[in-house]
Amino acid sequence: MGAADVVPGVSGGTMAFILGIYTQLIDAIRSFDHIWVKAIITLDVKTAISRPHFGLLVPLGIGILSALLFFTRAISLPALIIRHPEAVYSLFFGLIAGSIIALYKQMKDIHWQNYLNLGLGLLLGLIVFNLIPTQTPETGWFIFLTGALAVCAMILPGISGAFILLLLNKYSYIFHAIGHFQWQILLPFVSGAVMSLLLTSRVLSYLLHRYYNNSVFFIIGLLLASLSVIWPYQERHYVFINDQARLIDSTITLPVAINADLMIHSSLMLLGFVVVILINRDTGGRR
Repeated sequence: MGAADVVPGVSGGTMAFILGIYTQLIDAIRSFDHIWVKAIITLDVKTAISRPHFGLLVPLGIGILSALLFFTRAISLPALIIRHPEAVYSLFFGLIAGSIIALYKQMKDIHWQNYLNLGLGLLLGLIVFNLIPTQTPETGWFIFLTGALAVCAMILPGISGAFILLLLNKYSYIFHAIGHFQWQILLPFVSGAVMSLLLTSRVLSYLLHRYYNNSVFFIIGLLLASLSVIWPYQERHYVFINDQARLIDSTITLPVAINADLMIHSSLMLLGFVVVILINRDTGGRR
């Protein structure tokens, strides 16, 4: 999930779906509720420790944080995306394409309303992904809002938090701050992210438990829309602002020749697809 969140167009929520832990993740985040807050205030240590699903959240949080630091300092994934976009996006394209197939295959009792929700998800995704990045301020209140919007997108499969950062022109700005521990930027960003995470998880938990099929078909629509963003062959145009590369637009293209690079990219795409299918077979489609 941490590696996926660094890649524009790929959602950490999508990776949670691929790995079969999405519903459990949403419920775990939602476990930080008013009962937990009351336990903290009244110094009820037993409830404060046992109420949240720390067994899932702690190792998951460590993994996400480790990946964010690794792919911004040890191996700069944002830099790799600029230098080798076809290879990076080919792998994630295969992962998401496989996830769409796996999600659809696990659906039962399908009705026409489900396809209506798929269409709505596809439409929303296409609208979001065709927005053009704009110039935005770097003040504390806007960084707070950026964190809230990015995490809301991150937890929703199909819409990438990194892509939202691109739309807000804060992609390189935020990941540079993560990699260099610039707390004056990270504190308002994390504050907005935490608030958004707690609110969004409650809405998603309600929808998944009450309207599972419609919710999943809506998510499938978002995933389908995201494929247009992470199609590996695109003309991507960057500008450098304060020595940081920022994507300003991209246009879908097709491979110009059958060569070794195309074989490598196709193999990575197939690898991503197969990995998802195998994971879903081993987890029995658990969500």
